[in-house]
Amino acid sequence: MKKLILPIVEIEDILNLKAGEIVQLSGIIYTGRDAAHKRFIDSIEKGIDLPFNIDGQGIYYVGPTPSKPGEIIGSAGPTTSYRMDDLTIPLLEKGLKVMIGKGKRSEKVIAGMKEFGAVYLAAIGGAGAYISDAIKECDIIAYEDLGAEAVRRLRVENLKLTVAIDSKGNNIYESGRKQFEEK
Repeated sequence: MKKLILPIVEIEDILNLKAGEIVQLSGIIYTGRDAAHKRFIDSIEKGIDLPFNIDGQGIYYVGPTPSKPGEIIGSAGPTTSYRMDDLTIPLLEKGLKVMIGKGKRSEKVIAGMKEFGAVYLAAIGGAGAYISDAIKECDIIAYEDLGAEAVRRLRVENLKLTVAIDSKGNNIYESGRKQFEEK
């Protein structure tokens, strides 16, 4: 199991990851789903700074449930990632290095990952309570009006994820399927 700390300082940390590997992610990640991504792209198009420095950073596609008293965050399971595909390339161009979610990505996003040196990490759908245990801090930093889709700054420790698509375009969704089709 490889350890990965965000934000990414050394690009080799991303380039050396291989599809199918398990990583333990620690550091700062940001949340963002459909509505937040639309605002990110609108800001980029207008030349307005994003609400956080995206260079070397990771975005977790999640809309957590409200936290219970005394908890940092509610259930924090991943959102289906392809919903952000039409809004991803400008973020990769700005330095986004890690995307976390569930499900396949488009060929356009995979090409962008290869061009800009980024990875897509898969979180287990239905494991939101487990994932929330790795979240040690949670603060809303932007778009509070979006409720569950507001942008949050999360500090995570040892969040276990799978490299679904590496920076070379190797893709467990394709290789895994081929492996079982051959049998």
